[in-house]
Amino acid sequence: MRKRTGLIAALDVTSKTQALSISKEIEFFVDAIKIGYPLVLESGIGIIGMIAEFAPVIADFKVADIPNTDRLICSQAFEAGASAVIVHGFTGRDSLVECVNTGRERHGEIYVVTEMSHPGALDFLQPAAYELSRLAVECGATGVVAPATRPERLREIRGIVGDMTIISPGVGAQGGSAAEAIRAGADYVIAGRSIYNSKAPGKEAEKIASEIDRACDDKT
Repeated sequence: MRKRTGLIAALDVTSKTQALSISKEIEFFVDAIKIGYPLVLESGIGIIGMIAEFAPVIADFKVADIPNTDRLICSQAFEAGASAVIVHGFTGRDSLVECVNTGRERHGEIYVVTEMSHPGALDFLQPAAYELSRLAVECGATGVVAPATRPERLREIRGIVGDMTIISPGVGAQGGSAAEAIRAGADYVIAGRSIYNSKAPGKEAEKIASEIDRACDDKT
């Protein structure tokens, strides 16, 4: 993923028409568009290629199965036109290695969830987040997913993964700050509802991209 604005838009919608309309409106302000099961289950996997006409697509499938099934899921996502796939690491090293190897074969990227951005992540994922971060590094993943809603945790994860790419969800509706996430070590921030629920998604994306740009300037 080539960094330009540092913004990834999450389109957690089910309408193909809405998804394509928003994608067109925001394409100049985002580095990628993240989609997940709600849109793919409603519109079909072909929606990945349609959105990829506007920006690189991250398939947020949070892949978490046995190695062979993980390989099949990642392969289908890349074949459909995804540039990256988000996977879980808690299923173990062999499953994660299969995802990483599939990404390399398909010239795609694999991002590993370390800690999710919602409150429930504190129950089970947070205690394992640092270990999952180390596993992502050891298995050669492209990067990790770490929460913008908890900048102090994001900062700790940055210390573990070194210069590995960090994408950080939770900006906007979940309460995370794009600027704080960037200052804490995120390379990209992910915003969803604040963009796709806006009456002017393009303007909202531009506003967040500007906030990221200012935060990047503060770091230099």
